[in-house]
Amino acid sequence: MSTADLTQNAREKQKAKSGFFKKLENITIFGNRLFVSGGFDIIYFILVIALLTTGLVMMASASYVWGKFHNDDPYHYIVNQGIVAVVGVIAMFIISKINPQIFKKMAVVISVIGFLLLVLVLFYYEEIPDKPDIKRWMAIPFTNKTFQPSDVGKVAMIIGLAWGLEKGKKLLDTKIWAPAIYFGVVVVVSLLVFAESHLSAFVMIFAMGIGILFLSGMDRRWFIILGIMGVVFIVAFFALREQILSPYQNERIDSFFVKDYTDTDTRWQTNQSLYALGSGGLFGLGLGNSRQKYMYIPEPHNDFIFAIVGEELGFFRSVVIILLFLALVARGFIIAERTKSMYERLLVLGVSLQVGIQSVLNILVVTDMIPNTGISLPFFSYGGTALLILLAEMGLVLGVSRTGSRKAKLPEDKKNAE
Repeated sequence: MSTADLTQNAREKQKAKSGFFKKLENITIFGNRLFVSGGFDIIYFILVIALLTTGLVMMASASYVWGKFHNDDPYHYIVNQGIVAVVGVIAMFIISKINPQIFKKMAVVISVIGFLLLVLVLFYYEEIPDKPDIKRWMAIPFTNKTFQPSDVGKVAMIIGLAWGLEKGKKLLDTKIWAPAIYFGVVVVVSLLVFAESHLSAFVMIFAMGIGILFLSGMDRRWFIILGIMGVVFIVAFFALREQILSPYQNERIDSFFVKDYTDTDTRWQTNQSLYALGSGGLFGLGLGNSRQKYMYIPEPHNDFIFAIVGEELGFFRSVVIILLFLALVARGFIIAERTKSMYERLLVLGVSLQVGIQSVLNILVVTDMIPNTGISLPFFSYGGTALLILLAEMGLVLGVSRTGSRKAKLPEDKKNAE
């Protein structure tokens, strides 16, 4: 076969391939193109991959001893997390290609699913030995895995609020009572999480929801009222917390105010975390050289993984990781400001707030700045479904950032974006 024939065959294959992808781009659903073209925000993508890669490396180091002792396999946790990370990145790319308007059309369904899961987990939960009040975990059917419905609830609330605030913009502008509906949604979802005995997730979801309402441009007088009510609530909460909270939650709050560094029970995990951070100093003991992960910090690959980060990498590199989180949130805000749709803007702002608030709460717990209530560090802490959902959220943001979502829209797309 001549060179000309080979060139012609290559052109025909390329043409067929282009035609296939062209057909995919022209698929419509709910009156919108299913897929968007164009490139996503490369800076945001690099920040996501940087945090994910660093998180996996630190998770491998932190879980090594725990995996060897409890599973007779030092690579047990990192292998599981690595598989989920690969699947999650693939899901992130696929979701980033899907038109954000499709998720907008499905907002009601997604919100209902999230709400139902938060209700069901209160009745069908995986019981934790010695902590019967905790109702955070739910079994995944036909597997031996579990997940936290609150992870799904966070995404559902973000999408639901973004859709509802755009849909009800006229109502919000004309009816003084309208904001109460949205505040009510945030309160109900937050209380459902509170009923799981998941105090830190309750605080995070409530703060994230209020943040979305604030950034939507809602009348600021409502937030003054909310602030006054918040002060009253906090006073009442501490006055009645013995009746409101479970015994173990009250013990953790008491141990925060009475800092007994010889405690081998309630404060043990927090104290060992502080020893780890102090041992790391400015430059750290070196990757893999943590001493506190040798059965001193319980489950060091979970909520307290940042203590191992501080011990092995030191203060300066820990600050770099914090700056990566800050940069991711800041870049999310920049992407949000570039959107032309209120729904897309609030969607990106909601995801950014979630990552930012959750990271801050985790680091505050690890450094003993707030009581130890159990909250994971995004990209770092062990948890397959949590990581998968997080990477799916990153895909949502990247999808909004694609220039293709601003170009070559169908008439229905333009109408929805207005």
